Amino acid sequence: MRYRPELEYKFHPVRKWRFDYFFPDKKLAVEFEGGVFVGGGHTRGLIYGKNCEKYNEAAIMGIKVLRFTAPMVRSGQAFEVFERAFGW
Repeated sequence: MRYRPELEYKFHPVRKWRFDYFFPDKKLAVEFEGGVFVGGGHTRGLIYGKNCEKYNEAAIMGIKVLRFTAPMVRSGQAFEVFERAFGW
């Protein structure tokens, strides 16, 4: 069975947090962490801390979050993890 993600899904009732992709039936989110090798925001203290807060809140809400970097996507590793998460 294939699932359709919701794009830029706002998952929190109060905060404006969004997931890149969200699969409601699986309570599974996918986040692409950009700029991790060039000092982008996802690796800088303030934004990294805010992302930790977001991911922790998602965990409390029972949402699994898969996080990927560009090299993980290009190598196919992201898809392999994704397949395992969906049991394909």
